[in-house]
Amino acid sequence: MEFLTANMAPIMFASLIVFLLFGYSVAFSLAACGLFFGLVGIELGMINPSFLQSLPLRMFGIMQNDTLLAIPFFTFMGLILERSGMAEDLLDTIGQLFGPIRGGLAYAVILVGAMLAATTGVVAASVISMGLISLPIMLRYGYDRRIATGVIAASGTLAQIIPPSLVLIVLADQLGRSVGDLYAGAFIPGFVLTGLYIGFVLLVSLIKPSAVPALPLEARTIREDDGSTGMRSVGVLALISVGCAVAFAKTRDAAMPLDEKIVLSMCVDMGVAFVAALANKSFKLGLLSRMAERVTFVLIPPLALIFLVLGTIFLGIATPTEGGAMGALGALIMAISRRRLDLGLMRQAMDSTLKVSALVLFILIGATVFSLAFQGVDGPIWVEHLLSGLPGGQIGFLIVVNVLVFFLAFFLDFFELAFIVIPLLAPVADKLGIDLVWFGVLLAVNMQTSFMHPPFGFALFYLRSVAPHEDYTDKVTGKPIKKVRIEDIYWGAVPFVLIQIIMVGLIIAFPGLVPSGVHKGPTVDADKVFQQLEVQMDQASDAATPPPAADFGQPPASAPGTDAAAPAPADDPMKALNDAIKADAAGKKP
Repeated sequence: MEFLTANMAPIMFASLIVFLLFGYSVAFSLAACGLFFGLVGIELGMINPSFLQSLPLRMFGIMQNDTLLAIPFFTFMGLILERSGMAEDLLDTIGQLFGPIRGGLAYAVILVGAMLAATTGVVAASVISMGLISLPIMLRYGYDRRIATGVIAASGTLAQIIPPSLVLIVLADQLGRSVGDLYAGAFIPGFVLTGLYIGFVLLVSLIKPSAVPALPLEARTIREDDGSTGMRSVGVLALISVGCAVAFAKTRDAAMPLDEKIVLSMCVDMGVAFVAALANKSFKLGLLSRMAERVTFVLIPPLALIFLVLGTIFLGIATPTEGGAMGALGALIMAISRRRLDLGLMRQAMDSTLKVSALVLFILIGATVFSLAFQGVDGPIWVEHLLSGLPGGQIGFLIVVNVLVFFLAFFLDFFELAFIVIPLLAPVADKLGIDLVWFGVLLAVNMQTSFMHPPFGFALFYLRSVAPHEDYTDKVTGKPIKKVRIEDIYWGAVPFVLIQIIMVGLIIAFPGLVPSGVHKGPTVDADKVFQQLEVQMDQASDAATPPPAADFGQPPASAPGTDAAAPAPADDPMKALNDAIKADAAGKKP
């Protein structure tokens, strides 16, 4: 019994891992472990029975949490866009745009993956869409199977780190931080990771060009009357719009946060390009090529929706929940404008949204039951002693935690990691002085590998479900195409897992990549405040002593040789405390 009492926390955590490895549902495993060890703790005298009475209040708190409303909104937005054919139009257009260069289709998949990530926020939707649309085309024109499958799976996982990501909403809730802060913090790392994926494809195209061939001439369908590609017109329009965006950015205040400046500048960039293309088409000016018009009209609407949602959140105009509601409405408008919205599509999207939202809430309720019992048996103290005593301070803690999360990701998905592991790590990180917004983005990049880990990566399973299982004959070229083996998918994922690990290292080495503490108020040093308060109280006490000769109701006489009256009585002590706190927060002496 003594051994059980002394080691209840590690036994409880190990039991949960065993439950999960047996394949039981995550939500019910969490709740069952929490209730069982809570009752054991009561029997052993470790937990007061009244401690578990806070459980109903915690559950009602989850159901009343407005932040979690963003999950169904963003999920619904992504599913409507994905089912309305946006992904197909984007892949076709960007594939034509980059088709003439080696690796062009791979670049198109990565860029469309980043755009789908910023609109859907759901990994499954991105991977399945691009697997169905782009994988047959890449196989048709001779792409290496490992490169093709790796690019599709990796670009789909960008939905986890590029806002509006569902995992960032969950992490914000678990870390007790603003969703807007985590979105702003993940903005730059998400696009840096996209750049690293593009850099890998570029490296492959230089080392092994046959693995990523360019599209043949007959496959490039968007051409001018004279047979030219019209790329010069695209380049000129891009230079003009980017120049306008740069000029606009230079007019902004230098103190403006970088993410806000990027959002506003890109809005100007898109606005200039769209107005130019619209004027060219409406007035038949003939200044832009077919390629330039196609690229503008296909890319701008989803980009405008992205910046409507993220821009209003970053600029502080809307909360993430409100931004998600606007995004859902915008997705419906886009689907209606494409004449692809019908009752069947709405029913599918609403059904999937309900399933995802219920999944998240059930896991969160189970995690709440587990965490309450874990606190009752002093689990947080055990974790703190285990991690805070590591050699190397902050760096040692970060290395151990990231290695732990990386290996747990082989068996647990990101929801399980967010609800089980993050609540244990966040208090220790906070005590070590690590900014929790920065810490959350770092772990989000690390947990992104959970979708790519062989053999249990969910992105790999999604791609396996839509990849060709048997040899077949291509309908366009008539050539025989071999099936995609599971080994091809696994080996294709390995280079991108390594890139994600490199990104984790970059965030640790260059913390400025994550603009943390975006909306954080000034901190107050409590010891300094109370030292200042003692001085103020002593001064006020001395000043409040009245001269003995003064009459009641009459002002005290001035001392000989002075012009001023005696000081007024001291302020209320609570007012003095508030004044001291305000003065310290403002960086001024009281």
